[in-house]
Amino acid sequence: MMRTKNSREEWLLIQKSQIWELPEGNERIMSVLKLSFQNLKSSLLKQCFAYCSMFPEDFTIEREKLIQLWMAQGLLHPSPGQHMEQMEDIGNEYFNILCQNSLFQDVTKDDDGIIEDCKMHDLVHDLAKEVSKCESLMQELKNVMEDHNTLEIRHVSHVPILTLERMSESSMARLRSLFMSDDQVPSTIFLKLRALRVLDLEEAGIEELPNSIGKLKHLRYLDISYTRIQALPKSIGKLYNLQTLRMRRTDLKKLPQEMKNLINLRHVYFDEEIEIPAGILGKLSNLRTLPYFSVGKETGPGIGELGGLKQLKGRLTILNLEHVKSEEEAKKAKLEEKRDVCELTFEWTRDDKNEEESESSTSSSINDEHEQVLEGLRPDTNLQRLQIEGFRGARFPSWVMCLNNLKKIKLFDCPNCEGVPALGQLPNLRRVKICRMDNLKCVGADGLDSFPLVEHMSIFGCPSLESIRITQGIASLRELIIKDCDNLTSLPTTQGGIASLELEISKCDRLSSLPSGLLLRCTSLKLRYAIISP
Repeated sequence: MMRTKNSREEWLLIQKSQIWELPEGNERIMSVLKLSFQNLKSSLLKQCFAYCSMFPEDFTIEREKLIQLWMAQGLLHPSPGQHMEQMEDIGNEYFNILCQNSLFQDVTKDDDGIIEDCKMHDLVHDLAKEVSKCESLMQELKNVMEDHNTLEIRHVSHVPILTLERMSESSMARLRSLFMSDDQVPSTIFLKLRALRVLDLEEAGIEELPNSIGKLKHLRYLDISYTRIQALPKSIGKLYNLQTLRMRRTDLKKLPQEMKNLINLRHVYFDEEIEIPAGILGKLSNLRTLPYFSVGKETGPGIGELGGLKQLKGRLTILNLEHVKSEEEAKKAKLEEKRDVCELTFEWTRDDKNEEESESSTSSSINDEHEQVLEGLRPDTNLQRLQIEGFRGARFPSWVMCLNNLKKIKLFDCPNCEGVPALGQLPNLRRVKICRMDNLKCVGADGLDSFPLVEHMSIFGCPSLESIRITQGIASLRELIIKDCDNLTSLPTTQGGIASLELEISKCDRLSSLPSGLLLRCTSLKLRYAIISP
């Protein structure tokens, strides 16, 4: 709270507050929390905090989900003069402010230090419930609903269906949020929810969505994750204002063509097995979040549908790249224009019919095709994480060496490559993982002799690998894992500089000794199925 106070008077005002005269205990803590809440500068920010009362106590709150809920409620407005500011960016700013004010705790961060989820302390959660009690009905209040003026209620969270059905029709018509996890959701309820913006059915025991879902004209957020829903009704295409659609871990097999009408959809989540007919994704030009794009062979979407999705952000996995046949076709994805995509995965599915051919000759047509396609999938140089899997070419694309912002690279199941790019020349690379590269003979050739910032390196299942020729610039290395490399005879040498190292070696039968420079810095050493002398 104090970091936002810029004047001496503001600091003195806090110091002279009567809350410091209260005895220590929950009452004093709650008073301090209230003071922290009251000092939030924006009324919209206060509403964002109050909305957190919708989650149960001790619930793990996903950052992206919370921001999308705020967005659906219309709480993320750009500041004066900042009309181009994205709602998601405003939401991230609000989230960070609440963290800085200690209103969120137990945060979990990704490898780059970005918060992924958090929790609220019980007392903070109590405060959120208190400041939202006039317009919120929660599970804890189900027995005292009679004490509420239900006409004021705007948000309902995890109350029994019977409680919901006891509300008057005029009260139902004013609801803006409904979180439900019941086994049965009567279809008639949707006809009454004329102002609903958020419908969260995550983990509800339902098997279908009724056609009446299409009547929710103001709906902006829909979550059916972890349900047994097998198909979406065609009326889903009438939810023209929908911004977020979450469909993780469902029984859905295929999305309906009508989804192409969701022109305001910004975030969509689904499992990679779901079939998406051609012509849907290419129409959703407002998409920011798209977890998977599976290239169709005949009836599915072509790679060109990605071309029009210019606002994509975050992670993107492109599957079934074996259905792309040329560099020119791959270029239609226009990945180079997607500056805000920070993580890319390129995946070819292993084709048993062509397996023998693709592994026996690196000059075969299928290998050349893979090389051309990957070259055409050149991303923006802002990319931070890259994974290539199932690639059958003999050489990696030239654009890898232009990725100066790359922090992590994973190369999986690329059996025809005898080498890897000169990754040591990438100035920000921190993590390297190489797995199942059958023909890889050496790591460290062609200029790969220095890793200035690499902290974690792992090499698995490379039976032809003989040496790792890294001789300098590995001062940042903290973890080195090598497994199932039967022909490996030497490890990186070092002249010192490594502060500490966790070294794990498994099933490297020909490796008979370890460089003294590595051993001197080891804080943890694991050897399995190896005959090694220091």
